[in-house]
Amino acid sequence: MLHGNMSRKIIMFAIPLIASGILQQSFNAIDVAVVGRFSSSQALAAVGSTGVIISIMINLFLGISIGANVVISNYIGQNNADGIRKAIHTAVAVALISGVLLAVTGIIFARSILVLMNTPDDVIDLSAKYLKIFFLGMPFMMMYNFGAAILRSFGDTKRPFYSLVIAGIANTVLNLILVIYCGMSVEGVAIATVAANIINATFITRWLIREPAPYTLNVKRININGHELHKVLSIGIPAGLQGMVFSTANIFIQSTINEFGSTAIAGSAAALNYELYCYFIMVAFCQAAVAFVSQNYGAGLYDRCRKAVKICMLLSVISVGVANVIIVVFDHFFIGLFSTSPEVLHYAAIRLHTVLMFQFLASSYEICGAALRALGYSMTPTLLTIAGTCVLRLIWVYTVGEYSDDFALLLSIYPITWIITGTFVVTAYLKISRKVFAKAPQPV
Repeated sequence: MLHGNMSRKIIMFAIPLIASGILQQSFNAIDVAVVGRFSSSQALAAVGSTGVIISIMINLFLGISIGANVVISNYIGQNNADGIRKAIHTAVAVALISGVLLAVTGIIFARSILVLMNTPDDVIDLSAKYLKIFFLGMPFMMMYNFGAAILRSFGDTKRPFYSLVIAGIANTVLNLILVIYCGMSVEGVAIATVAANIINATFITRWLIREPAPYTLNVKRININGHELHKVLSIGIPAGLQGMVFSTANIFIQSTINEFGSTAIAGSAAALNYELYCYFIMVAFCQAAVAFVSQNYGAGLYDRCRKAVKICMLLSVISVGVANVIIVVFDHFFIGLFSTSPEVLHYAAIRLHTVLMFQFLASSYEICGAALRALGYSMTPTLLTIAGTCVLRLIWVYTVGEYSDDFALLLSIYPITWIITGTFVVTAYLKISRKVFAKAPQPV
């Protein structure tokens, strides 16, 4: 990451990440598709409506995994082997602890959260069943995500992708067997997803154990180093809080969507899968920005830091924008993969044309926010994103959402907040980076 053609290296870094994100999202998408095609609209709504709940509960710890990525990448830029070892073992300890906490919390509070979200009576029992089984796999999901972040810190994005390919195949096969041949509904797809997470965690752990020094994971040395934990949390917690607050705002929007009935929930859930697919393209370039900027910043190569941000921004806008347009143009084909119900197709098409079409705009604050975290300014993009996105969405829900029954109008807040938040975060990045890069780089 410190030498050579940066554009080519960023693309090669991002492609496995894009494929990995799409495969990981496919676990939920396949769940939605299988129950939508072979079970019922209520089962489709039950699985699809749980996405925001899952997001809010795991986003804090996924943010912390970003902190681990930044810290390890920075140590690599500084050639600090002892720091790399301590950070890796601390990150794995946090992954295991957070996975257990999420499993317990999710199982206990699943139904209570669904009640607060105004989940319809014909959906809530199925949703609660799906969530409780899903959260049993949290320790394995956290181990995979933290392990993948460790591998990405030194440029390896291919092996997490290989793991997801195998787990994705297993997930699909188990879905079809449990739902079609065993007659299960949401419990079948939840069990398949847990099995896929176990496969992912197994592969990642095995690879880390076999890594050469200083990247080797020694199971006996897994512990929390206070100094490394502080560094990881100072970057990771703001990123995680942003994701949690972001998901909280989306829960309020989902609650309003729930008031339109189970067909609107099912249609929105089907369309949301494509938003998440495109979002993972964006996330891949965010991860590239984090890795390339943090390593080059650690090595004092400021010009390469600036160049990395520009390249990641351009690639994200173009690739996400192209994907957005293709899905919207062929909307009936893509929505038809999830449901054949005309009512479900109607609501899904509205969401695609109102939200997905403009999703590329979010690249502005996502890429610049990733760059700021790589420079050690993690709280700044968090506060700006909360103000520009989350607060405005909550205001929209309690004004427009309260007094209007227009589904498209409710969803139009997404592109509005992307523009506003993008303006905030891009401006902050330009000001902060100018100040940071004006300092003389420290010798490594």
